[in-house]
Amino acid sequence: MKTASSSSLVQALGSGLAGALVLNVVHETVRHLRPVDAPRMDILGERGLRRLLFKANAPQPGPAAAYGLTLGGDVLSNGLYYSLVGTGPGVWWRGVALGLAAGVGGVVLPGPLGLGDGPSNRTPQTKAMTVAWYLLGGIVAASVSAWWNKSGPRQPR
Repeated sequence: MKTASSSSLVQALGSGLAGALVLNVVHETVRHLRPVDAPRMDILGERGLRRLLFKANAPQPGPAAAYGLTLGGDVLSNGLYYSLVGTGPGVWWRGVALGLAAGVGGVVLPGPLGLGDGPSNRTPQTKAMTVAWYLLGGIVAASVSAWWNKSGPRQPR
């Protein structure tokens, strides 16, 4: 029998995964449709991966493997991040706040982290899309969590 806390954990993780999947589908789709100004978070991820592997004296993967590892890591890390939207009251505010924080961070942090500004900061449109897509991920996570609250098993009161 599932306990309320394990059910809440599954709900939070499932909601976070939904937000991360939508975020990544939008990133991947639009980068093919608008190559000039679409955010390229995949490039930032690959740069980060290669930097970590270099510092660990680990072998560097080829382009296809680096892309796959980056995409998988992105879904996992964003899924865990968006799972903070959680359950219960306030999921909408948490979804919006976490989405905006991730989007602004995606624009502001890559340069100071040494990953370059171009992939998420090239044009005003690139910046706007970066913030909007991460916000969308937070809203999707909140939507799934709210839906789960309404359609899930009812606990006796």
